Amino acid sequence: MSDQDTKPWVIVSNVKENTTPQDLARISPLVSALVDDWQSKGKIMWSGAFDNEASSMAVFEATEQEAKEFFQKYGDVCSGVLEYKTYQWDAMPILSIISK
Repeated sequence: MSDQDTKPWVIVSNVKENTTPQDLARISPLVSALVDDWQSKGKIMWSGAFDNEASSMAVFEATEQEAKEFFQKYGDVCSGVLEYKTYQWDAMPILSIISK
């Protein structure tokens, strides 16, 4: 698999313990802008919150370089407010199937 092959990626986020509603209100439009920018390029991203109202997950397909760039931008926006982990997901590439 070359660097240009797309793979599924996941970002799992959790609100930090001392995060205020104002912190969330500040980063929310910035995260939305990141997702909008991603999708404006014709790429799919599924995201949503878990029932605990403190955690969320986003799933998308990207090359390794695209994923690294997105993770960096996400970290720049969220690092003080959210704890987050990024993973290359070895699950079935469902987004590729759905997008065709």
